[in-house]
Amino acid sequence: MGGPNDAAQSRTFEIETAISKMLRIGVMLAAIVIVTGLVQYLVTGDSGYPGDTYPTSFGAMMSGLVAFKAAAVIQTGLLLLILTPVFRVFISLFLFWAERDYRYVIITAVVFVILILSFALGKAG
Repeated sequence: MGGPNDAAQSRTFEIETAISKMLRIGVMLAAIVIVTGLVQYLVTGDSGYPGDTYPTSFGAMMSGLVAFKAAAVIQTGLLLLILTPVFRVFISLFLFWAERDYRYVIITAVVFVILILSFALGKAG
């Protein structure tokens, strides 16, 4: 008969569906970018960089992407693939905040900080 609990369950289902779609879109976009770079590399036989070198910084990767270098395109696709679940955690933080579920806001914030720290420490090390 449609009580408040039904509305909350409906809202939760909508949020889960939206997050699921976001994850699928992120993975598909990453796959398209990776395949584009791979096809470019297979057709031209050139990564866009001399020898066994490739871009090692975000700036170098972005400039290589603008120049449409195959290795930079592939790396951009991999970066999109890695960032897709990180973006999901970031969005979840705001969704839990909107629902006033502060326990999960704290848990999600801790997870997000750990993810960001792992990227920073991975880059430094």
